[in-house]
Amino acid sequence: MQYLVAIYRPDDYDDARESAAMAADIDALNRDMVAAGVRTFVGGLQPVRRARSLRASAAGDTVITDGPYSEAKEHIGGFWVLEVADLEAALNWGSRAAVACRAPVEVRPFY
Repeated sequence: MQYLVAIYRPDDYDDARESAAMAADIDALNRDMVAAGVRTFVGGLQPVRRARSLRASAAGDTVITDGPYSEAKEHIGGFWVLEVADLEAALNWGSRAAVACRAPVEVRPFY
């Protein structure tokens, strides 16, 4: 089963706030995921201000606007796609991600 493990960051998050210890913890987590054979994909996202949202209009064309689709104070800052046996295993990795990234994490299964 595959799970999304998403890290949430505030809109005004500044990467400069990340300490060397935090970077080392995230690197260690990534190494452990690879060693366990559970990491399918990992990606960090640029700040939400760089997002573009696309919507289909009633006329059938596409409208592109600056910014994220949803208005919120936090957005996904990065994520992993993990292949694990069950939700419990995904939650264990998600818990480690929350500690390493010092941020809220969402774990969600794929269909």
